[in-house]
Amino acid sequence: MRFYDTAARGKTDFVARRAGSVSMYVCGPTVYDDPHVGHGRTAAVFDVVRRYLIWRGNDVCFVSNITDIEDRIIARAAERGTTEPELAARYEAAYWAQMDRLGVMRPDEMPHATQFVPQMQRLIGSLVEAGSAYVIEGQGVYFQVDTFPAYGSLSHRRLADLREAAGSRVEVDEEKRSPIDFALWKASKPGEPTWDSPWGPGRPGWHIECSAMSLEILGDGFDIHGGGDDLVFPHHENEIAQSAGAGHRFARYWLHSGMVVVGGEKMSKSLGNFTTLSDALDAHGPRAFRLLVLQTHYRRPMEINDEQLRAAGAGVERLDALARRSRVEGLAAVPHGDISAFEVAMDDDFDTPGALAVVYDLVRDAHVAIDAGRLDVAAVHVASVREMCGALGLDFDGGVGAVPDEGGALGDEAEIDALVAARTEARERRDFAEADRIRAELQSRGIALEDTPRGTVWRR
Repeated sequence: MRFYDTAARGKTDFVARRAGSVSMYVCGPTVYDDPHVGHGRTAAVFDVVRRYLIWRGNDVCFVSNITDIEDRIIARAAERGTTEPELAARYEAAYWAQMDRLGVMRPDEMPHATQFVPQMQRLIGSLVEAGSAYVIEGQGVYFQVDTFPAYGSLSHRRLADLREAAGSRVEVDEEKRSPIDFALWKASKPGEPTWDSPWGPGRPGWHIECSAMSLEILGDGFDIHGGGDDLVFPHHENEIAQSAGAGHRFARYWLHSGMVVVGGEKMSKSLGNFTTLSDALDAHGPRAFRLLVLQTHYRRPMEINDEQLRAAGAGVERLDALARRSRVEGLAAVPHGDISAFEVAMDDDFDTPGALAVVYDLVRDAHVAIDAGRLDVAAVHVASVREMCGALGLDFDGGVGAVPDEGGALGDEAEIDALVAARTEARERRDFAEADRIRAELQSRGIALEDTPRGTVWRR
């Protein structure tokens, strides 16, 4: 298996720290607002990576954190007149409600920043003792970037260039030894949550959180660190520096997903150009959203809009049409066939577009086999499609939510099945007027019927 390692700047053979066991940390959400479709894409990407690693026979320990203390949480809580814990709990619940709809597996470990403050303080203390960090009275503790010459190796930026660029800006904190030094511990301000520490009351900086939590749970040299590519600099760069400065070997491989963009510009809450994930899933269904994500390589930026989601919904319907037809034909449950082409695609940097091409080729082949009366061949094709869809978290038949009613179209498969059954009963009792009425109703609501020797098959 090979994938693109951000640090290596190229595809690298993946060798786990322990054979057959993969340790993986993915930066989770800062819970101060409802999740948007960009959060959905990132979560779905790493859910697929995790699922495929498991499907390939690995025991995967997947850790993803919740940042429940941070500047934006503090500001939003003050704006809403609530407490930081209450606000964070509300939006964490909102986040997982949508992830559950999307079929994203819950992490094996879900550390919350506020639960790991002692570990963060120990890491900061190690950095101060090693001379990699310094204290500014009344302000906090800062990491001294100059003590880590390899700074910039992940984002492939030169330290001298970073120093020059930072020095040209108006620097708010003039007491820092260098404008590129970053906060490890922030001194408390009136009304903010605080913890006691050797450097006075305060709270952890954002970057130290992930280092402390990932190392505490997964240990030195864990396998994969993932996140959106907007985190490469400075967040992940800083994680590497502060972890190494305290004597730890950090992640061995770095995996980053591309951003969701709107008109070529990154989707973000600060720009106000985002669509909430709940709105997208309500309108088009979770399976269409996941399929759309799979249709774009994870490292590429992508747009997610109604037109694209509708097209992905048609792709989902192709899967469901085959599943319905296989039921009508009474295809036997058999082992899947040769899916080596699927593995080749996925083993090459998780090439989900290539993997989907294999899936849909077999969908076509299954229909051809059924048309030719070769039901034994069709059964193997259907089993292969089901197996590959399972590896991608894309349920073959029904999945994690039906397409909702929109413009009068039927969306509930149980309702459609009931109408089709009623039409069949009407035909059996030779009430053709009623059968024609049901067919016309289904057609008016976007459902086409095909009568076969083994029963009626419907499709959108």
